[in-house]
Amino acid sequence: MGEWTPDVLGDEFFQQTLPLGQDDEGEVVATIVRALPPAPEPAPAPTFWQRLRGVRPAPAPMPPLGDVDVLYVHGWSDYFFQKRLARFWTARGARFFALDLRKYGRSLRPGQTPGYIDDLATYDEDIAAALAVIREGQDAGPRRLMLFGHSTGGLILSLWADRHQGEAAGMVLNSPWLEFQLPRFQRETIAPLVGMQAKYWPLEKAPQVDLGFYTRAQNAVADPDDPMDVNLDWRPEQTMTVYAGWLNAILTGHRQIAAGVQIDAPVLVLLSARTAMPTAWSEDLTRADTVLWVDDIARAALKLGPSVTVARIDGALHDVFLSRHEAREDAYARLAQWVTGWNAATRA
Repeated sequence: MGEWTPDVLGDEFFQQTLPLGQDDEGEVVATIVRALPPAPEPAPAPTFWQRLRGVRPAPAPMPPLGDVDVLYVHGWSDYFFQKRLARFWTARGARFFALDLRKYGRSLRPGQTPGYIDDLATYDEDIAAALAVIREGQDAGPRRLMLFGHSTGGLILSLWADRHQGEAAGMVLNSPWLEFQLPRFQRETIAPLVGMQAKYWPLEKAPQVDLGFYTRAQNAVADPDDPMDVNLDWRPEQTMTVYAGWLNAILTGHRQIAAGVQIDAPVLVLLSARTAMPTAWSEDLTRADTVLWVDDIARAALKLGPSVTVARIDGALHDVFLSRHEAREDAYARLAQWVTGWNAATRA
């Protein structure tokens, strides 16, 4: 396999490039980022009298998630940079891995169309390459796989889990993009038009409607106790260009969700309590999801499988873990509560 090298996040983070062949824009790669749990504290040495009686030090107890691997997939116009999110898992003993998909973030190469794909199932190759690295040398007993997806990453992982039954033991979705943010009749009207464009003019550009308010809201509520150093070349203030071929792939994925998928693992869906439309800047945009219609997402989430928990976070942004301090702490508390129950149930 490849070599682990220090990641741009520094500290305990390392990365590895995953070759995925070539396409008409050249070399295609994905990038996996790794953070491992801290080494367990050594057991205290036995006292003289304990040694005399033949008492040996007890082995360190296994941390609660010591047999768990987490695979995180980012959203549209995004990449992985959230150190605290990784440390939530590693502090509980899990190994954390984040995947920058092809043509995103660390995986974007000169001359490539950022984020472009015309079939979400193509990402099966990226995920397979990441899982091969995660499972390399795995000979210490079975491990549980936890999938973690944000926004478009949540859609990608939901469809992947449906196609790969039995692979994941659990899934956490942070504001997954499971439904398009238009009324149903408008979605049904534009879908054939987008499909026609995708067939004949896949690189036709859609109008830019992002005014940068979502990024402004994140900056306004940034938590000094959880600082972020964001690369604007990889995560621009306004969304990357939307192309017809990519949008058609997204709408196709939404239709698959609407038809119902069967994820055979427990799912946690974290969402803001409400949506605010970003037509003009106001303080209200710092307390709501300005990207998706969260009520529609909550309904669509119930079609993911037989065991779905939907948690609504008051005052949260689209990325609930980048919200103002109170909502951010609530999101982590809800995640911790669910993970505790999931761990007990799946271990049993």
